[in-house]
Amino acid sequence: MALVVCLKTVTELRGKGDRIAKVSFRGLSFYSRVLENCEDEARFEEAFRWPVASKVDGNEMLEIHIYNYSKVFTNRLIGTFRMVLQKVVEEGHLEVSDTLIDDNNTAIQTSISIEIWYQPMDGSVRGWSDGEFLDVPDDRDGMFQFETESLLSSHSHSSGTPPGRSSHGIPTFRKAGKGVFSAMKIGKVRSHKKGDDPAILETEDLDRKAMRLGGGLDPDTISLASVTAVTTNVSNKRSKPDIKMEPSAGRPVDYQISVTVIEARQLVGLNMDPVVCVEIGEEKKYTSMKESTNCPYYNEYFVFDFHVPPDVMFDKILKLSVIHSKNLLRSGTLVGNFKLDVGTVYSQSEHQFYHKWAMLSDPDDITAGCKGYVKCDIAVVGKGDNIKTPHKASETDEDDIEGNLLLPEGIPSERQWARFYVRIYRAEGLPKMNTSIMANVKKAFIGENRDLVDPYVQVQFAGQKGKTSVQKSSYEPIWNEQVIFTEMFPPLCKRMKVQIRDSDKVNDVAIGTHFIDLRKISNDGDKGFLPTLGPAWVNMYGSTRNYTLMDEHQDLNEGLGEGVSFRARLLISVAVEILDTTSSEIMSSTEVQVEPVSNISESATGKVEEFFLFGSFLEATMIDRKIGDKPINFEVTIGNYGNQIDGVSKPVAGRKKKKDGVGESDEEESELIQNSSDEEAEDDGDLVSVSTSPPMKPVITDRNYFHLPYFEKKPCIYIKSWWQDQRRRLYNSNVMDKIADKLEEGLNDVQEIIKTEKAFPERRLRGVLEELSTGCSRFVTLANKDQNLAGRTKLDQERLKSCMREMESMGQQAKTIRSQVKRNTVRDKLKLALNFLQRLRFLADEPQHSIPDVFVWMMSNNKRIAYARIPSKDILYSIVDEERGKDCGKVKAVFLRLPGKKGFGPAGWTVQAKLEMYLWLGLNKQRKDFLSGLPSGFEENKAVKGTGLQVVPPISLVYNMKQVFQLRAHMYQARSLFAADSSGLSDPFARVFFSTHSQVTEVLSETLCPTWDQLLVFDNVELYGEATELRDDPPIIVIEIYDQDTVGKAEFIGRTFAKPLSKMVDEHYGPPRFPPQLEYYQIYRGNCPAGELLAAFELLQIGPAGRTELPPIDGPTDVDRGPILPVPLGIRPVLSRYRIEVLFWGLRDLKRINLAQVDRPRVDIECAGKGIQSALIQNYKKNPNFSTLVKWFEVDLPENELLHPPLNIRVVDCRAFGRYTLVGSHAVTSLRKFIYTSPDKRANNWAHTGDIVVNIDSEPNIKKMETVVKLDATSDAVVKIDVNEDEKEKEKKKKKKKKGEEVEEEEPDESMLDWWSKYFASIETMMETLRAQEAAWAEAEEREDMEIAAENAEIKGDDSHVKGTKPKEKTKSKSSKDKKKNHGSDGTEKKVPKPRVDELMVYNKELESEFDHFEDWLHTFNLYRGKAVDDDDHNMVDDDRIVGRFKGSLCMYKLPLSDEITREAGFDPNMGMFQSIPHNDPINVLVRVYVVRATDLHPADINGKADPYIVIKLGKSEIKDKENYISKQLNPVFGKSFDIEATFPMESMLTVSVYDWDLVGTDDLIGETKIDLENRYYSKHRATCGIASNYSLHGYNVWRDPQKPTQLLAKLCKEGKLDGPHYSPGGKVKVSNRIFLGPTEIEDENGLKKPTEEHLALTVLKHWEEIPRVGCKLVPEHVETRPLLNLDKPGIEQGRIEMWVDMFPMDGPAPGPAIDISPRKPKNFELRVIIWNTDDVVLEDDAFMTGEKMSDIYVRGWLKGQQEDKQDTDVHYHSLTGEGNFNWRFVFPFDYLMAEEKIVISKKESLFSWDETEYKIPARLTLQVWDADHFSADDFLGAIELDLNRFPRGAKTAKQCSIDMVLNEQELPTISIFKQKRVKGWWPFVARDENDELELTGKVEAELHLLTAEEAEKNPVGLGRKEPDPLEKPNRPTTSLSWLLSPTRAACIMAWRQYKLACVVLLLIVTGLIFLGLLIFSIPSALSQKIVNFIG
Repeated sequence: MALVVCLKTVTELRGKGDRIAKVSFRGLSFYSRVLENCEDEARFEEAFRWPVASKVDGNEMLEIHIYNYSKVFTNRLIGTFRMVLQKVVEEGHLEVSDTLIDDNNTAIQTSISIEIWYQPMDGSVRGWSDGEFLDVPDDRDGMFQFETESLLSSHSHSSGTPPGRSSHGIPTFRKAGKGVFSAMKIGKVRSHKKGDDPAILETEDLDRKAMRLGGGLDPDTISLASVTAVTTNVSNKRSKPDIKMEPSAGRPVDYQISVTVIEARQLVGLNMDPVVCVEIGEEKKYTSMKESTNCPYYNEYFVFDFHVPPDVMFDKILKLSVIHSKNLLRSGTLVGNFKLDVGTVYSQSEHQFYHKWAMLSDPDDITAGCKGYVKCDIAVVGKGDNIKTPHKASETDEDDIEGNLLLPEGIPSERQWARFYVRIYRAEGLPKMNTSIMANVKKAFIGENRDLVDPYVQVQFAGQKGKTSVQKSSYEPIWNEQVIFTEMFPPLCKRMKVQIRDSDKVNDVAIGTHFIDLRKISNDGDKGFLPTLGPAWVNMYGSTRNYTLMDEHQDLNEGLGEGVSFRARLLISVAVEILDTTSSEIMSSTEVQVEPVSNISESATGKVEEFFLFGSFLEATMIDRKIGDKPINFEVTIGNYGNQIDGVSKPVAGRKKKKDGVGESDEEESELIQNSSDEEAEDDGDLVSVSTSPPMKPVITDRNYFHLPYFEKKPCIYIKSWWQDQRRRLYNSNVMDKIADKLEEGLNDVQEIIKTEKAFPERRLRGVLEELSTGCSRFVTLANKDQNLAGRTKLDQERLKSCMREMESMGQQAKTIRSQVKRNTVRDKLKLALNFLQRLRFLADEPQHSIPDVFVWMMSNNKRIAYARIPSKDILYSIVDEERGKDCGKVKAVFLRLPGKKGFGPAGWTVQAKLEMYLWLGLNKQRKDFLSGLPSGFEENKAVKGTGLQVVPPISLVYNMKQVFQLRAHMYQARSLFAADSSGLSDPFARVFFSTHSQVTEVLSETLCPTWDQLLVFDNVELYGEATELRDDPPIIVIEIYDQDTVGKAEFIGRTFAKPLSKMVDEHYGPPRFPPQLEYYQIYRGNCPAGELLAAFELLQIGPAGRTELPPIDGPTDVDRGPILPVPLGIRPVLSRYRIEVLFWGLRDLKRINLAQVDRPRVDIECAGKGIQSALIQNYKKNPNFSTLVKWFEVDLPENELLHPPLNIRVVDCRAFGRYTLVGSHAVTSLRKFIYTSPDKRANNWAHTGDIVVNIDSEPNIKKMETVVKLDATSDAVVKIDVNEDEKEKEKKKKKKKKGEEVEEEEPDESMLDWWSKYFASIETMMETLRAQEAAWAEAEEREDMEIAAENAEIKGDDSHVKGTKPKEKTKSKSSKDKKKNHGSDGTEKKVPKPRVDELMVYNKELESEFDHFEDWLHTFNLYRGKAVDDDDHNMVDDDRIVGRFKGSLCMYKLPLSDEITREAGFDPNMGMFQSIPHNDPINVLVRVYVVRATDLHPADINGKADPYIVIKLGKSEIKDKENYISKQLNPVFGKSFDIEATFPMESMLTVSVYDWDLVGTDDLIGETKIDLENRYYSKHRATCGIASNYSLHGYNVWRDPQKPTQLLAKLCKEGKLDGPHYSPGGKVKVSNRIFLGPTEIEDENGLKKPTEEHLALTVLKHWEEIPRVGCKLVPEHVETRPLLNLDKPGIEQGRIEMWVDMFPMDGPAPGPAIDISPRKPKNFELRVIIWNTDDVVLEDDAFMTGEKMSDIYVRGWLKGQQEDKQDTDVHYHSLTGEGNFNWRFVFPFDYLMAEEKIVISKKESLFSWDETEYKIPARLTLQVWDADHFSADDFLGAIELDLNRFPRGAKTAKQCSIDMVLNEQELPTISIFKQKRVKGWWPFVARDENDELELTGKVEAELHLLTAEEAEKNPVGLGRKEPDPLEKPNRPTTSLSWLLSPTRAACIMAWRQYKLACVVLLLIVTGLIFLGLLIFSIPSALSQKIVNFIG
């Protein structure tokens, strides 16, 4: 074994000097000889040999260092070359030319040329075995050994190693080279598989198995996939074709955006009149204006309808703006706005934000901070989207604004401002944008020749636009400008739109568009990076480059749809800078700025390299005959290179650069230089590009298609082009793409195994995850080596790091999930694996372009007809297999399609041409291998003859080796085909294409499920290439299904692809490969599934002996079918005898056929050629049911259930003279659900012998228990919780929590409760259940993440300990989870209302979806007629085509049937398996429809509202409730019940519609819902009248079914032939072998208790599903929520309606009166507010005389929504301390709904309104304090808003009153005025200061007193201080008197106030002076007196 490296030359060296090379492998280095005085080339021509003891690994590195040699100093490194030896190991010999890299890992000009040989010990060159792919080492001990002793000798051929420079130690970790790094073996195909039998093993043995297999077989046959499950043969020299033909981008779709603006809070500003503007794109809608409030409540609903392509929709900006005092005359001032794009909303779960707060910011002042919050709901609905909105009636005021911000998950609540710099440098390759005629005229007059384009760049981001300057007349404009956007970061707008536009006086048009997805150029993780891009070239694509005045494909230039041609490329970069808004230098506006920037160097985007593109056309077939028979040729272009019609526009004044041209200048078109050596020819030879195939006249294939007669001569093209060498980006993408492809293929396998119910899907999934984890870890290993070579841009480096992190984590997660995959968790883990696939695809998409895509155009008569676009990365060559493009060096089936909008619809489904094409793209210096992937056996035909020109590419290939085959296409059947005829059926036939041959099956008329059972034989099919290659890689077969029309051309139905199973002459025709098995192939029509084809294909080689050696075609010859061959016996399925029983119930809603009514219909059933007819309905109008219920027929069907043919149901109308007319048809594609299973199998879990006691608490604690079970549903262990203990705990906690709140309400009085009490309590329960479910899901996810993280940590730490530590981890997480659960259930329990109210079920969906459409025994089959609509979404049911419904059922079973069933007592043989089915005679029923309310109705009037009313239709009966319309409401509460008598079956479809009332003109339908009452009536779920939760004789929960529970139970037991019910003392009842417990007493109206069995019976009914054999869930008392739909807007909800239906048979006992559900009338209340005093009010004015601060205070108050009824106190003048005394009473009468906690206001919206509109508004009291001014507007000082349901208790004194009462409102105990009735205290007034922070501006002492209207009438009071019950006048201080009345006194007091301290000091001084004076005055007399007294 040896490795030999021959170092040939090093070229393009700089300067002159001595050169030396150092070549290293496995730590041993050799030095070359010194080449003296070399200039730009060093010719070493030296060989170095390493004898190696162990095999060379494909990952090992070879390093070559080139130095400038110095005798004195250290050698100076010129550059390094590193390469991975994978290709060498695979092929044994390799020649390489590549550039060197310098110290900074940057490519330099210098390039090296080497040759390498590798000879293993056994003499064979081995491929890369998949043992290594699995990380399985060759060493048996399972540990990798570094080969430290692997080198046997260290001598060199030419020169010894310089002393001290050789190393024998352990080698350093090998780094990867610039151009190459090895990656995992992905999708390595099995080229020589000996047998395709399934090999399914336990994955624990995989490693050993792979190693064992790896030793014995060809390594290519072993892959992880092949030892875990069967995988399809993946081609080696052929790529997989993409079956979806039609472009999906650019097609308009219906969207509806609904925005509910609920309220705004904390708006910055004083005393505002705010309006909210909702703006989407160009459309604006406004709410009403709310006066004098900073927290307005709107609850207004807006709907925007769009019909645009998805990309356009998702890029639209949704802007919410709050405007102050907008009216007709003034536009108002902007307070703040909030922006996000529609795509962000659509990407949320359920496509919506619900009850979220949008934070407003001021675009004109980014330093200002938050300007307030708007609470809103935003939902985006596309066609077919179903949005689950939380229940409207359950709205609670969520005051936690910070926790509910309108932001996607993962975005921080504190967003910062940032600058987005988009730098535009220059563009290249722009097309002409003016006609040449005009240019020639200008040239004639002016004499100058100018470029015909005036480009500028426009950048759009977050709703703003920025433009560069216009560069006049330039195909290569240079701008060097930057466009700066200022936006919040992270932005809520995902994409930037960069567009080159042509400036024109009339209309600017787009030249090309590029979108920058910010998610792809940034990473928000902990180690993430800000958005950054480039500088990099971005390629722009669009319409073809030829200029026309009206470009039909202009949309493509706008970025809509797939571009069909290269337009230009633009050099840009993007950077983001986070702003420090506290800085004073910052510009505060968000206006877009444009500034100049400095130029960047030519080399900044990478070194320009010469690339070589080679292509060969092996076949051109399926050319559409519409093109005509003129000669056809094909053109291949890359960028502008190769484009000969409308390619590059040469700049007039520009400098000529090789890379800018097309390669067509005179120099380049000159003759090829005759060089003396091959090497020189390769380096210097200038090839002429050949980009088009020679024109050729097409030849007819069949009626539809031509083909080109290439035969053995295959034309070739080759193009040289020059691009910046950024292959590394594409290589990384290719590696990830290949991992993703492998993963996708594996997941498809798993889904197929699950779908077809094959064994062990979990094993296959484990294998797939193992592959993924191995692939990820391999990527990380290799990327590690490549990390220093990530490229020049910051994004390249950061992206590589983040990809490595992501792949590492994905690999670890995959490993963890793999260990968790069990049979019962396969589906869950499959979902997680699909998430991996999405992540991989996202990572693989490279945002920085390099080489443009390749376009292949078919041309006829010099016009472009059809095209294909091939991404350049898919055909890019690399030495390393994984980095190579998936189609590089492979034959690819390319389907050409029409450009732009022409490609939509039927034109897009037709193949314009199918090419078998070979493509190779790589560096020109690497092109030695460019022909290696072609099918073997050709000779090259070159343009220039002569010696030494082996490197010149051929212009054609001549195949001298061809094989002859016979293709057998076994066309068995198709199902679920597209209806192409007006009858609703098709006349299908299949056309099979293989190579240039085509054949058709017979036409089967009037069916959507044809069984052709036909063998098509293609004889003498000639294929070119080696036999072995064709065995493993046969070309694909195209099968097209058509509908035969009597007149005109056959209509296309769909297309599918298949690969035949190939058999060579020398192979045996027998198991396991032959005969082939029938397989299902998905048929596509455009992008939509259009049915399935069941077929098999085999390709048999015809040897020298001719066809005699082929297996005989020994099928039975069918005399009736003439020469048609049936599918042979070994291939057709094995059949068994089945009996199909059909229940014929009736026909419904049959529409007219050809204007005639259907009168005598009949149903024909057909399956596999056999069938049966129903009895004839004699008079459809009188009775549409059948007289004979059950019939049967016998048929032979395949034993494999998956191969069962469809069953066809057809309805015909029997008319006079024996004529039959088809009414409609239905195809039952899957009979599986109708296969009969015997009861013992179905009910094996009921097979208990003894009685089972079902214990149900008398108190309905079931709800809580269910919550517990749900919370723990995902854990492995069962956690049992003692509910009673839990309850006690909760009670304790509840008491603690409610410390500060009011005492809980007592049990409510029964008389106070009504149906609405029950409804609202039920909604609360529903919401609680949903919250519990969400908590459980979140917890399950969290636990899974924790487990994954824990296991990852363990795996990283030590793999061997994983098993030991796992249980500990789990127990830990479980115990913590239990704690959390108790805490969580606590939180939810806190909100449960204490009052005990009986509840009903509120379903947030239709009842049908809860009970399987009530098809438990009676099924409804829609009958279709008419042509199917060509819609892009065929999953939507096309209601227009439904012409009626057949009601019945099917039952099929294998014969013979066991005797046990037929021996059962009471078995009626006439009814077959449909025993105990009710008769279908007409029946009279009373239908009672209750309509509760409608929500989110679509606006129908110009004012954005609607005036809805209900219309109910049943048969011919119609009830219009027009006079009770509800004015201007989109959420109306109807509260109505309607009774209709109906006769089933004639009147069974109930339609409930909501119409919009209009004063003038017809009323408009808003939406309607249809309910099939018959299915409900006959269902075993008993949907006639819901079972109530409790049995009551009176009150709001009175039992409303005419039959009591005991009667119902007895009836059910009788019908089900059950033993029971047996009631026994002690509250027990026994049904079958189940014993139920329950209460036995009931209270009557007088409160007396009586014994009863009704509760026991009701308990059984509520748990009827637990009864063996016949049990099923009975429909409970309920309200269902149904979507309202409108035919004008199919698939999009127009609102929802809450309702339920009761049905009572007229021959039974009469039901009681309907329940009163009329809307609750609001209760009249009166709120009396007494303003006693204010204190500490800020002083606003200056005193006139003294300049002293003071205020003239008054207080204003109103109830929210009643601003016009605002009331003011009198003015307390000249308050100098902020104190005010008022004793003033406000009186506010209002109407209030207790249940909804809303005030109800009815008022006219405007003078022109016809009637009053009702509003519901939260009960909030606003108090404001003002400073009165005589001559100017009064000054607003502060305000407080009190929510009357929950506001903080007032402080006892002014001192205790603080701003914390507002700031910490959530934490303080709250009270409700509706419970407390009277409250008094001090509350703070607040306002915002200059910094937008709340400050205390005063305090108010107020008393609130709530009375009902009756109480208020008894105790009237006056307003202010008036009678009755007047308040005494306030004792105001005298300072409040006016100056005019007592100026002196006021002045004195003012002086005292002002100079208080000075006065006191002055007084003291004066007093002291007087005292001193008196002292001095009295001292002499006192002294003299003293002396006299002393003497005397």
